[in-house]
Amino acid sequence: MPEPKLFAQALENGDPIILDGGLATELEARGAVLHPTLWSAGLLHSDPEAIMRAHLAYLEAGADCIISASYQATRKGLMTLGLSAAEADELIVRSVKLADEARTRFSAANPGLERNILIAASVGPYGAALQDGSEYVGAYGVSKEELWNFHARRLDLLDASGADVLACETIPDYQEAVVLGELLRTTQTPAWISFSCRDGTHISDGTPIRQCAALFREHPTVLAIGVNCTPPQFVPSLIRELKESLPGKAIVVYPNSGERYEAASNSWHGTTTPMECGHAAQQWLRDGARLIGGCCRMGPGHIRQMRERLGTH
Repeated sequence: MPEPKLFAQALENGDPIILDGGLATELEARGAVLHPTLWSAGLLHSDPEAIMRAHLAYLEAGADCIISASYQATRKGLMTLGLSAAEADELIVRSVKLADEARTRFSAANPGLERNILIAASVGPYGAALQDGSEYVGAYGVSKEELWNFHARRLDLLDASGADVLACETIPDYQEAVVLGELLRTTQTPAWISFSCRDGTHISDGTPIRQCAALFREHPTVLAIGVNCTPPQFVPSLIRELKESLPGKAIVVYPNSGERYEAASNSWHGTTTPMECGHAAQQWLRDGARLIGGCCRMGPGHIRQMRERLGTH
């Protein structure tokens, strides 16, 4: 696997970096049945090839960076499959190896490829493991020590996995951001931090995003900061907040589609089309974002439009 410095080099060259979209979104579109509590991470055990095919779909759509299937992968969660602690840890690392194999396959099929493909190791929030939507609310009501213990082992595994960047994503809670900031000071792999947000100025627990950004102003390994799994209408304001408070860091944005789920009818409403997404990506780039992609309900079609609108390297 490439050295982690590849991410820093990608930031230095000035081009926009196109991220992938929702991994679960593409897996479900391809007929995969996700685990009821582990989501995409369950397929690390039952159908790793499905994960690889989803990664390839995003690479073929034009993504420069694919994010591993480790968002919901925790030792405790994976052990519910009957695995030992060591076997669970191996699956967490496997998530990065699958992404790397997808990169290798894609590069072999495209020998004239002129762009470097990055692998981001997903570090999901504590709330994701609760399986109750807490990653969109925050304010968990747990101690700093509990958050530290939750993140430390998995970060160690992913730091040593060969990923190009650690993607600490969908962070809804200020105390969790503090803990991650402290832990990331000891990692060798560069990182980005992205928050889930309730509006154009606050993360999900109500903390101003400027206050969260201040935690990483002089951080040695966190090279980019931003938002994900947040409605796209809030993104321009959030970019402005981050740009003004952290002029030395790259800005990453990969919102959800902006759809609204109605439980009564089991349906989604307010779809953001790929074309609309492509236009929005142009605006986010003009506003100051460097890493741009999609999250839930954003598929390869959305990423392809972003690639076409933002250009090729």
